[in-house]
Amino acid sequence: MALTLEQLNAADTATAVQLLDGLYEHSPWIAEAAMAQRPFKSLAHLKYAMVQVLEKAGVQAQLDLIRAHPELAGKAMVSKTLTAESTNEQNKAGLTQCTPEEFAQIQQLNADYNARFGFPFILAVRGPRGTGLSKQEIIATFARRLSNHPDFERAEAIRNIHRIAEIRLNDKFGYEPTLGNDVWDWQEKLAQHSEPGYAEKGQLTVTYLTDAHRACAQRISHWMRDCGFDEVEIDAVGNVVGRYHPAQEGGNSAAPGRPKQAAAPSGGSAAHEVASVGAPRYLLTGSHYDTVRNGGKYDGRLGIFVPMACVRELHRQGKRLPFGIEVVGFSEEEGQRYKATFLGSGALIGDFKPEWLEQKDADGITLREAMQHAGLCIDDIPKLQRDAAKYLGFIEVHIEQGPVLNELDIPLGIVTSINGSVRYIAEYIGTASHAGTTPMDRRRDAALGAAELALYMEQRAAQDGDSVATMGMLHVPSGSVNVVPGRCQFSMDLRAPTDVQRDAMVKDVLAKFEEIAQRRGLQTKLELAMQASAAPSAPAWQARWEKAVDALGVPVYRMPSGAGHDAMKLHEIMPQAMLFVRGLNSGISHNPLESTTSDDMQLAVDAFAHVLQQLASE
Repeated sequence: MALTLEQLNAADTATAVQLLDGLYEHSPWIAEAAMAQRPFKSLAHLKYAMVQVLEKAGVQAQLDLIRAHPELAGKAMVSKTLTAESTNEQNKAGLTQCTPEEFAQIQQLNADYNARFGFPFILAVRGPRGTGLSKQEIIATFARRLSNHPDFERAEAIRNIHRIAEIRLNDKFGYEPTLGNDVWDWQEKLAQHSEPGYAEKGQLTVTYLTDAHRACAQRISHWMRDCGFDEVEIDAVGNVVGRYHPAQEGGNSAAPGRPKQAAAPSGGSAAHEVASVGAPRYLLTGSHYDTVRNGGKYDGRLGIFVPMACVRELHRQGKRLPFGIEVVGFSEEEGQRYKATFLGSGALIGDFKPEWLEQKDADGITLREAMQHAGLCIDDIPKLQRDAAKYLGFIEVHIEQGPVLNELDIPLGIVTSINGSVRYIAEYIGTASHAGTTPMDRRRDAALGAAELALYMEQRAAQDGDSVATMGMLHVPSGSVNVVPGRCQFSMDLRAPTDVQRDAMVKDVLAKFEEIAQRRGLQTKLELAMQASAAPSAPAWQARWEKAVDALGVPVYRMPSGAGHDAMKLHEIMPQAMLFVRGLNSGISHNPLESTTSDDMQLAVDAFAHVLQQLASE
């Protein structure tokens, strides 16, 4: 019989520890210490309580816990002395059926890993979905993590131990993150569509209006209809729009409206033809479904499927809310095929510039030609602009795309602001001269000027604590190993949570840019490439996310977003707020290693549903 929280909360400490036996390998003290935080209001609350216990226990206790674990496919497996939990996990991953070659490879990796770190390799082999990693995935992860710094690898081992404990806890409670699994599965299936040249390598690339992109749009639209949306369409810029009517429009709590079947590209937006004066408003939500080249499966797409799962549950239960829900799969956000970015969300705020239509991709195909080939009606783009008065606001769920939540072992983060940013393309011009005959005090070295500026940018951003500065491009034209660089071209990307903070940093960096040039005898060129205002979360909407996360029993952690998102475009016409979901593998994004767990996706669905409940009761 499955364990319940009521049982655990009511039990004496010794009984409670016995009920949780086996969560952490040979380490019942973790569960015992966590019992001081009872009563637990959710499994997520219990999980985080144990995370805190281990964090406070210190490095030596963490190392002892790591060393209490067996090697993967190691001596304990061969001698059949693994715990029942470890036996089950290694068996599900196929490690008990290794070929002689695979077994030898894993044994060598075990030896190399132990020699480097002094503890066994720990991996949650049941994986992010809980169904098990393949042997190939395990071996690849093993090899990749061998290059980590020892301190980082110790922390990564602990994170994997917590994931192992999370899955074991789910098993004890008979808990399955059903909706999180569905969201996970949608993303896996959508990732089957990728562009030629990448698909053959198992890489994900979906850029604007390619065949893979259009296939994604069709698939999302089909799933929206299956979820019970009343209207589904692909609009004039390729956005996939699904609308679930409020109680007073197109349905009632007893009889949800029949989904509109047409999902072919259209010009006018049924989603924009909302209600007449006095009619219920809509909650707008969603994210983008395009990707960077060789990108991850969850960037953007998570924010489409989380609200879709919520709408499907409302439809299954025959429920309508006092407001409608409009979910948009934005067609373009990444700026990969054409220079213009945020084409999808920009169209909804009236920001689609006609001159963009003449931009060409790498094959010389104009944006106009691509849209016409896709059957989109360019003349109808102005009709997509939303009337903000007909919407409650915009909320977006997104994978964090950074390491913060992962390092803190916190599943969800509340976004306080999307950073304001500015980008420059700059150049220092000195004198190219002989590297052997030009004394150090006579040089006008353009590259050293850029290097000095890069170090200053690092120091200046660090002063703020939450500003970031990056010199991502650095190029010495006609550079040679024996020539003092006469020119150096470089970029500057400066971001901060508020425009005031960003502008102060920009002022200091540009002053340093000029001071270095004067001191080193360099000439300068400077071009402003991009400037975007910060998009602070609307306080009332941020508070709703905070209330939802707190209700789940996990910490309310507030953080800025360093990356740009569709929410920053909608911010221009309506209140917005975002929820971040923890990423695995150091939170890496725009990379095939981008990942998160179905448990964390479930928490995101639950938080979104809680926000819907709050709105319905206000």
